[in-house]
Amino acid sequence: MKENNGISRRTFLKSSAMVGALGAIGTGSASILTSCSGKGESVGSDKPLKAPGSYYVPDLPDKATDGKALKVGVIGCGGRGSGATFNLLDAANGITIAALGDVFQERVDELAGKLKDQKQVDVPADKRFVGLDAYQKVIDSGVDAIIVATPPLFRPLHFQYAVDKSKHCFLEKPICVDPVGYRTIMAAAKQAQAKNLCVVTGTQRHHQRNYVESLKKIMDGAIGEITGGCVYWNQPMLWFKKREAGWNDCEYMIKDWVNWKWLSGDHIVEQHVHNIDVFLWMSGLKPVKAVGFGSRQRRLTGDQYDNFSIDFTMENGIHLHSMCRQIDGCVNNVSEFIQGTKGTWSTENGDTVIKDNTGKEIWKYDKEAEKTAHKQNDPYVLEHVNWVNCIRSNKPIELASATAASCMAAIMGRESAYTGAETTWDAMAASALDYTPKDLNLGKMDMTGFVVPVPGTPHEEKKEEDKKDDKKKEAKK
Repeated sequence: MKENNGISRRTFLKSSAMVGALGAIGTGSASILTSCSGKGESVGSDKPLKAPGSYYVPDLPDKATDGKALKVGVIGCGGRGSGATFNLLDAANGITIAALGDVFQERVDELAGKLKDQKQVDVPADKRFVGLDAYQKVIDSGVDAIIVATPPLFRPLHFQYAVDKSKHCFLEKPICVDPVGYRTIMAAAKQAQAKNLCVVTGTQRHHQRNYVESLKKIMDGAIGEITGGCVYWNQPMLWFKKREAGWNDCEYMIKDWVNWKWLSGDHIVEQHVHNIDVFLWMSGLKPVKAVGFGSRQRRLTGDQYDNFSIDFTMENGIHLHSMCRQIDGCVNNVSEFIQGTKGTWSTENGDTVIKDNTGKEIWKYDKEAEKTAHKQNDPYVLEHVNWVNCIRSNKPIELASATAASCMAAIMGRESAYTGAETTWDAMAASALDYTPKDLNLGKMDMTGFVVPVPGTPHEEKKEEDKKDDKKKEAKK
């Protein structure tokens, strides 16, 4: 989803650089216009949360700068893999889609056909790979960079192999579904940093103009110190696949992957991670514990929940409420809300606004000004613009570790809902929990063990002697 929001009065903010392990990365983004209510009130603060240059702001030109020709391989040729491929071709000139890989032949052929028909790109038959090991063949085919858009369970393994082979990577979110995958991502991210690779992830709000401008305003102190927030992704049920004759268990589950927790991580991880990520990004905090609940009410396939409600306690003691639901016929809301000591920031109803604590709007992103200033405002394209520019300018970027932290937060919430227990960051980050099936095999796999989680313990009837004791206690009262 795309939300649009308010802007800064400043004409330009100087280039910002990524700090810490990411090293210096040339960035910078021109502000557009600000729509303000009131008469010239300042929406900044005498006390910025972070100084410009101490947090990462991407350059977001309409198109990547021409430069070195790049050969790109695509791993995962379904809906998002196909979408990311066309987004990349729209983002930059000089890009060759040189290899395709997927578990299923029809997926590879479908994307190859679209590329030829719509972009006059012909991927040779000997560069189209099929099977669970197709990712290795794509990475080893002589490409410079990789798009990883397989079902989420596989992304840590694919990222690790790509980094081992020194390939620049675009990773669709979520990039892990369990603690083992999280640690794999974090290790590969460190290796990518050491190799000066460029790694961008599909948390597209980081490349969405209204969110980037919001980050600047919040860091400038527009809402003061952050004291809490609420994030939402409530929508109708997503797609599902009915099983067809001849599909074995593994084939069916992968084709219906968005409904199976081992493949997708459940929708709190697969989808709602976007909103959780916004709060972690804007606040600079991670959760230390989570308590939540959820349930399955309407889903037609798979073993996932339909809804989650999670209370996160952050590092400094403030709370984040996370809510997500995929059920038809219910009220919908995809947005974020952050409370500060001076005011609030929110994205609900298609607008991005800052209000003071009386509810007065003091800043609003000017969507019309954005359209005037830029020809390209699709964040799904702009994330590839940034990726290609970083590769061509030899300015390493590594966004996988930050996205992995957001995924781990969502994993904490999911596991608390599944079990009824409080989860903690330290325990989950060190957990041996691994969603990879022991019998993962396209030809033979048993899906009977994939069941809907039930939290807590069963209620048991009291024994007769316990009931007598209860009566005696009541009589004494």
